[in-house]
Amino acid sequence: MRNDIKTSCQKRLSRIEGQVRGLAKMVEEDRYCIDVVTQISAVRAALRRVEEEILRDHVAHCVEHAIASGNKADQRQKIAELMDVVGRSGR
Repeated sequence: MRNDIKTSCQKRLSRIEGQVRGLAKMVEEDRYCIDVVTQISAVRAALRRVEEEILRDHVAHCVEHAIASGNKADQRQKIAELMDVVGRSGR
């Protein structure tokens, strides 16, 4: 993973960590259900953005490297991995 992407993801994940702690506090304090669900939705969206950033970097680095290498087995493996993870994230 490129250093700038790593730094960006770490910052985002730290913010998400804080959001999740806030969610736990909201539940502990018996906050209004819709407010809790709204915050859960915000955390999911933030996680999706991190996921997209990491996948973009993976394609730009790992998949691109496999294609440039000319190694057909490596290319098939990288594409299969990518399809598996994209398939799982849609669920």
